[in-house]
Amino acid sequence: MNYHSINQHVKAAPENEIRTFNDRISHIEGLIAFNIGEPDFPTPENIKEAAIASIQANQSFYSHSRGVLELREEISHYLKRKYLLDYSAEDEIIVTAGATEALYLALIGLINPGDQILVVDPSYVIYQTQIVLAGGETVPIDVSKSDFKLTPDQLEKAILENSNVKALVFNFPTNPTGVTYSAEEIKELAAIIKKHQIFVIADEVYSEFSYESSHTSIASFIPDQTLLVNGASKSHAMTGWRSAFLAGPAELLNAFYPLHQAVVTSPTTQVQYASIEAYSPRSDAAIQMMKQSYQERRDLLFAGMEALGFESVLAAGAFYLFTKVPSWFNGSDVDFCVALAEKVQVATTPGSVFGQAGQGYFRTSYVSSTENLKIYLERLAQFKDLYQ
Repeated sequence: MNYHSINQHVKAAPENEIRTFNDRISHIEGLIAFNIGEPDFPTPENIKEAAIASIQANQSFYSHSRGVLELREEISHYLKRKYLLDYSAEDEIIVTAGATEALYLALIGLINPGDQILVVDPSYVIYQTQIVLAGGETVPIDVSKSDFKLTPDQLEKAILENSNVKALVFNFPTNPTGVTYSAEEIKELAAIIKKHQIFVIADEVYSEFSYESSHTSIASFIPDQTLLVNGASKSHAMTGWRSAFLAGPAELLNAFYPLHQAVVTSPTTQVQYASIEAYSPRSDAAIQMMKQSYQERRDLLFAGMEALGFESVLAAGAFYLFTKVPSWFNGSDVDFCVALAEKVQVATTPGSVFGQAGQGYFRTSYVSSTENLKIYLERLAQFKDLYQ
């Protein structure tokens, strides 16, 4: 058999380098993880109880492929209540098996071979994989010299310099840097997107965790050009549940619907009934509690690393700290993270896995207990002493 004759796009697609690096160091005894963006809180009780109730009620059959209508209605209310967005539950929302599937539908559904997709660099690794799978070309926009924020001038320049731009993938609050955007900044970027008539795939899964100001969705300015990705994984501590959605113009979602059916048939039924509870106002207090805790952890970590002489981007959202590899370390960001793991047993993520603009940085996920974060700072100090 010729095992090399598989789909060339699949063959060319890169692995998830966050997971690959984690596999590289996970065998180290006593390792404390600060490298995976997974909330350490349990799923709120009311959400778990809703899942249990659905099982006991024998709600174990296929749902509608778009998702249970009651859930789509709750998502519609949630988006209106939180972000003043108007989406029809009937044909402008598809419930997906996690945000990864929502991104997949948007990118595979939009891209024709040769289409160029703008991606803010550094960015979440899966965007590149899915663009390659669709036969598109990734065009990175380096934002390392603009405080890791995409500016209107950078966006317009990238559009003008590339003749086949189809869409921008835009994630905020941002993984890996934690930066986010004001309403005015979003409005200015939306104006450029509208002017050039491209699409934006808005990955807003961290929207609940915007610390300094409320989150403004780019869909509020250009709904007809936006494919909105959001979900419960981060905001509701439901990573393993795989609960998310894609919202956008009915014409696009109707076109993507057969792709969604081909991938999952329908989302997991019990997860959907739990998600009805998740998106209801009854879960707001739990989200607020987690947000406050993350902000306190951010403040602790940022101040502690600054005291040790580390230079970090002050995260305004999400739950990551993006930090420069210090000048006293002789090596790459990958070398730095390997040495951290081997010498003081803490796991972080090299910035270069998020793109060329991330080289020379490392990402710390602060979804860990205050006690663990204090241990992290102590071990960073020990690590620094080994080199000075």
